[in-house]
Amino acid sequence: MSKVLMKGNEAIGEAAIRAGALNYFAYPITPQSEVAEYLSRRMPEVGGHFLQGESEVAVSYMIFGAAGCGERVFTTSSSPGISLMSEGISYIIGAECPAVFVNIMRGGPGLGGILPSQADYLQATRGVGHGDCRLLVLAPASVQEAVEMVMTAFPLAEKYRNPVMVLGDGLIGQMMEPVEFPDNLKSAPSNKDDWATNGMDTRGRKTRNLVKSLFLDPVELNEHNLKIKRKYEQMEREEVRFEGYNQDGAYRALIVSFGTMSRVCRTAIDIMKADGLEVAMIRPQTLFPYPLQAVRDAAWKKGCQAVFSIEMNMGQMVEDVRLAVQGRCPVHWYGKCGGEVPTPEEVVETVRAVVQ
Repeated sequence: MSKVLMKGNEAIGEAAIRAGALNYFAYPITPQSEVAEYLSRRMPEVGGHFLQGESEVAVSYMIFGAAGCGERVFTTSSSPGISLMSEGISYIIGAECPAVFVNIMRGGPGLGGILPSQADYLQATRGVGHGDCRLLVLAPASVQEAVEMVMTAFPLAEKYRNPVMVLGDGLIGQMMEPVEFPDNLKSAPSNKDDWATNGMDTRGRKTRNLVKSLFLDPVELNEHNLKIKRKYEQMEREEVRFEGYNQDGAYRALIVSFGTMSRVCRTAIDIMKADGLEVAMIRPQTLFPYPLQAVRDAAWKKGCQAVFSIEMNMGQMVEDVRLAVQGRCPVHWYGKCGGEVPTPEEVVETVRAVVQ
């Protein structure tokens, strides 16, 4: 299939359609509003449904309703919008419904700014909703990878009956890159007759399916949470994804970076390599489950003197990096937020200040 030049936000919308998700509910917020703009035209062309909610809170419950019926459904938003959806996300998790949430991050806290940031790492991996709930979180580093991750997110959500989040910074949504839409990532929706409220006549059954997150019996609620916990443990066994760079041979430092920031770090590593300083990188592609073992193995390799967590935030992923390294060598953080993107030269300077 030939490639086509597309803006990231539009490619995300097209990827969802090609994955069979024909239900999209959203509320506009920069820097991802082009997804809704694109799908407001595109969904009617493919027999899909687009509805702009009156708020992000309303959108989260529209998602809940469609997901409870077993339909492939998704939304896109940006940082404060995801905060408003957090209650609904917790309900969706508690009711064990599949859905996809795309967060094209902006700066914060508060209204912050509309330029790219990675400041929602902790929100996505730790605090997306109340109660014992988590998302499977995918982090693309290019428009092409965003396309692939969006298309992969739907079968993953159905496999675990749990929402999946695609977490990209504003650069992912706003940049234009050549992309292709691989057919082999599209899969048929999983069997939903055992749980979805899709009608007894449709299922050919006389039993009703009830989608709920309310469990008044404490023993029953505990068992329900243990069931959900087992799904997260299965994710940790089966869904960890990462990419290594410049790991062949010996190196004196390790960079851990995700999303588009990792692309800047690649350039920095190439600069240092040309100057005789070998530095490797681990790029997490899943933020939950996090590639703890991959980071640990790379950091513990003989000759590695220091680890650097390079991020477009004030130091959020660094907690997971330190957890992985377990004190074997020093872990340093460098980053910016609010729309400023660290340059390759700044990354080089940060590493060289520690590793001579």
